[in-house]
Order: sequence, then C-alpha cells, then structure tokens
Amino acid sequence: MAAPDPPDNSAQLASPAYRLPALDPDFLLGPSMRGVRFLLEFAKADEALKAWGVRSTIVVFGSARIREQGADRQAGWYAAAREFGALASQRGGAILSGGRTRDNVIATGGGPGAMEAANRGAADVGAPSIGFNISLPREQEPNPWSTPELTFRFHYFAMRKMHLAMRANALVVFPGGFGTFDEMFEILTLRQTGKAPPIPIVLYDEAYWRSVVSFEALLEAGMIEQADLDLFRFAESAESVWSTLLERGLPVDPAP
Repeated sequence: MAAPDPPDNSAQLASPAYRLPALDPDFLLGPSMRGVRFLLEFAKADEALKAWGVRSTIVVFGSARIREQGADRQAGWYAAAREFGALASQRGGAILSGGRTRDNVIATGGGPGAMEAANRGAADVGAPSIGFNISLPREQEPNPWSTPELTFRFHYFAMRKMHLAMRANALVVFPGGFGTFDEMFEILTLRQTGKAPPIPIVLYDEAYWRSVVSFEALLEAGMIEQADLDLFRFAESAESVWSTLLERGLPVDPAP
C-alpha cells in the first residue's frame, strides 16, 4: 500500500510567526519594537559618520521657506548661509587630507531653504556635508546638495535631535519659524542646564531675532538669568559668523 502524502505545511510556512524576526516588517514596526527602532536610527547614522571620519560638526538651522530667488531679505539669508557653508568647510577641517578625521562638517536638517544653502556652500568647495532629514506627513525630500552617503532620514525627532547635538562644535541659526525655534531652544536649554558642553552659538541677523524674540523681556520677568544671554551672539555676515565662532572657542586644528 502506497505511503500517504505528508500533511500540507503551507499554512505554517506562510504564517507571520514563521518569519525571521529581522525580516518581519509587521513585527519590527510594531509597538513592542519601538526601542529597537530607536537604536537602529542611532546606529545607522553613527556607523556612516564614523566611516566618513566625521568627528565634529557645525550645525546650521534655519527656515525651509527661505528661497534663493525670494524677497531681498530672504535672498540675502540664503546667500549668507551658502557662503558660510563654504568658508566653514574650507577653514574648519571638513575636507579630508592625509587620513585625518573630519572636523566642523556642516550638518543641517537636510531640507530646502537655509539648510539647502549651507549644504550647497559645502558642495561648492568640494566638502562633504550632512543632511539629517525627518519623515513628515507632508513628505520632506532631501535637498540635492548634502552628501548622498551622509543623507539620513529619521522617524523620531528625538533621535534626529540627538545626532544634531552630539557632535556639534558650534550652532549657527538663520531666521526661521516654529521648527527653527524648537531646534534652537533645544540646544540653548542643553547649554543653560549644563547637559551639553560649551559651544559657540551664533544667531544670524540680529534685527530679525530681536523682532521675534524679546530675550530682555525674559530676563526682566525673571525667566532667565543675565548669564543666559551670554550663551549666544549675533552676526550680520558669513565672515562675522565665522570670526565670532572662533572668538567664542570653536576648535580648529591647523592644517598639517
């Protein structure tokens, strides 16, 4: 008598439970794996930055709405951010030579506007730059000037902010709105509370910043201390941004 056919195990093979965990998107994207996804967002960018020898960055914040061909004031902001991205990359140590690590590499949120301008300035002089993009309901696409191998996308704002802050030798803030305020005050709070090491912070276009934030009113109301106003400086040109960063302690190794 012929042996019976083996039982059909196709249901077992097709079951989500049978998938290798690392290849199971339903499992990886489930709520129990949130901590793992957080770790992955840290590790992927960290590994790539180390492979490129990036030891430190200069973070540039600013509005995504600034346009190169916008109104005169906007065009000026764009031009200054682009000029700063170029000169900081040339003078700060971002261009690798002789196997040295890269320092003061331009790092932005990766989007358009002021971020694009700073990444573009780095590209103008042949330097790498970083784009820390974020997934948004209205999809943000990376600008075409950040180095492709250093163009990242995050789901978690917190991990994106951590990567922006953890290697920063300096922060330069061009005019912006809610997002720029969020990122700027995040770094200012870390400095105020001593959770981050001292780094120079420069706000571009004093008239703009004083028109949208009354820092002195915060002081007068007792919400901040006089010393907190020393956490940042203003500047009116790309060259003055750079000189202020140096005056405030930006570390720059001399060329070999």
